[in-house]
Amino acid sequence: MGVEKEKLDTSIIMDEDEFNLSIEPILMKKGKVYSEAPDRDPNEINAHLKVGFEDVIGEPSSAHSFDRVWIGSHATFELVKFFSYRLLTTLLAIPMAFTLGLLFGALSCLHVWLVMPVVQSFMMLLPSAQKIWRSLTEIFIAPLFQSLGKCLSSIQIQTTEN
Repeated sequence: MGVEKEKLDTSIIMDEDEFNLSIEPILMKKGKVYSEAPDRDPNEINAHLKVGFEDVIGEPSSAHSFDRVWIGSHATFELVKFFSYRLLTTLLAIPMAFTLGLLFGALSCLHVWLVMPVVQSFMMLLPSAQKIWRSLTEIFIAPLFQSLGKCLSSIQIQTTEN
């Protein structure tokens, strides 16, 4: 229950040539060296899922656990998040991709063969319907509101205070 002031940092010191020699066989494939993993979310549609330990768990300054407990819980959080994501994607990625492929294929088919022809049909009919609607409003509705306006225009309201 004391205040620990020590910070635990971990670092690995390797000679740069030794590091490059030890990692090159892993990254070599047909004479090409991969520099970094490709960006699988270039449009950042899942930017809200970039959740870190500090976003979920935070200790106020009045209540701190031991530093080793904090570091251990941070490491546990990151490892469990990493491995559970890998496990779930291994189990669900192919079935979900299949299901979503069917869904988006059906939606695309419906949009191309049903929605757009109906919209285009309405767009072709709208000029005619617009002329008919304008004629009906000019024949029935406009005279009614004109006469109501003339009748009600002669009404005067005066307010007096006692």
